[in-house]
This record gives sequence, C-alpha cells and structure tokens, in this order.
Amino acid sequence: MKQRMYNMSSNTVNFKTLLLNRVLFKTAIFTSIIATSQMAFAESFSFDREGAGLGTAIVPKGHVAWEQSVPTATYDERRVDGVDQSQLTLQGDALFRIGVADDVELRVGWDGPIWQRNKDGAEEADIDGTGDVIIGVKKAIETNDENFTWAVLAEANLANGDDEFTAEEEIYTVASVIGFSASDDVSTGITMVYDYQDGDLAWSAIPSVGYNFSENVSGFSEYVYRKQESQHYESMINTGVMWMVNDRFQLDAMIGYSFNQHNVLFYFAVLFFFKE
Repeated sequence: MKQRMYNMSSNTVNFKTLLLNRVLFKTAIFTSIIATSQMAFAESFSFDREGAGLGTAIVPKGHVAWEQSVPTATYDERRVDGVDQSQLTLQGDALFRIGVADDVELRVGWDGPIWQRNKDGAEEADIDGTGDVIIGVKKAIETNDENFTWAVLAEANLANGDDEFTAEEEIYTVASVIGFSASDDVSTGITMVYDYQDGDLAWSAIPSVGYNFSENVSGFSEYVYRKQESQHYESMINTGVMWMVNDRFQLDAMIGYSFNQHNVLFYFAVLFFFKE
C-alpha cells in the first residue's frame, strides 16, 4: 500500500516510512489480505503496495480493494557509543481503495495498531498505540495510447495517531506516475512525489522497471531519490519478485539498500497477497 514513506518528522513505524528513515539493519515480514467486491478485478488491476513508487491502475468502479498487514514485523539493530540498540515493531497497517468512477478511486489508509519493544543495552521498554489516518484520491488520466498510462494522487496524513507513532503535523502529498509498456514482458515508469509538512517541502523521484519472467512470475526494480529542504538527499534501490501462485494468492519478496552515508540501511521483506 502506498501509505507514504516520506514523513518528514514522524516517529511512526509506517512500513514505507522506515525504508528511508531507519538505520543500519532491518528485516520485515508481513501478510496482506486483499478482498474485492463481488466480481474479480480486470487483469490490468495491480496493487500499490510493492516498492516505493505508485502504479497507474485504478480499482474498478463499484469494487473495493482491502490491503491489510497482519501484521508488519520490523526489526532494527545498531550500535551507538559501544552500546547495542535494537527495536522490534509489530504493526497492522491497512489501506482501503474504493472505485467510485471508471477512472477514480478513494483511498483510506491507517497506520494501524502498533506495538514496539526497544532495547538499549540491558534496558528494555515496551510501548503500544495507534498510527495516523491517511485519506486520498487517485485518478487515471486518459492518454489514448494503450502502452502509455498515467495517474495522479492527492492525499493527506491527518497526524492523528498516538504521540509515539504520529507524524505530529499534517502531511499533504501530491504525486504523479507515468507508465510505459515497452513490450509484453518489460515495462517502465517514474513516480514523482511532493510532500508538504509544517512549512517544509520534500520531493522524490522514483524511476522503475518491471519485467515478466513467466506467466505467473514477475519482478521490479526501482531507484528512490528524495530531497527535503535543508536536508541531505536520501537514496535507495529496491528490487523484488512477485509470484502469482493462483488466481487468489500472490507471494512477493523485496530487498533494498540505502546509499546514504549516515543512514546505511539493508531492507528485506516478504509479502503475501490474497484476493477474492
């Protein structure tokens, strides 16, 4: 789900936010359940969850997509001044996508209930709470070219979660994604994201490439470049594979690495998708 990974001052453990804002080492595993209303989605429908970039697909009119982690598990380790520190987080974030027109979907996301265990040397502390609600709308733009697709997104993070897991100030986001099918097996795209929070502006460019290995197995790679006002740029590369086990079950695996000098990050995730 595209609950934005670009929170500027947030302490939330939003899965996407952690891709760029956490340090050193992380392993994440989560399960996602996706349900649709009454009829199956068209073959062109795709979920927004994999990677940092957006897809151009829109939930068909009259249908609902539910993307639910049950839960996200995140583990961070680092060593500061000779002291080992670690953080384990469990999070049940969710995204509902509702098709309201042939080319428009409403989106309601929630960072979900969150439990976190922090260790600092021999000291250990547990905290829990709930994260922010994110609302938005996504619209497909007609291109009159079946190989060229375009969509735009506007959303707002309401910053209404508990103190430990909120962005603190509202975040307003606009994004645009363009996709191009070079062939039946290769596609490319680029997502541009602009975030505004409490007077600060950040922008991100996310070029990507997708490829089909077989009828049921595909993959993607993307490069994430993010720049916030008065801050050093952040960059990361992600790659993953998607295996459609059957018409209702999909298994994804992703790995990423941050090139930030002061924020080295190794990222791994396994994702399960189910739809009916």
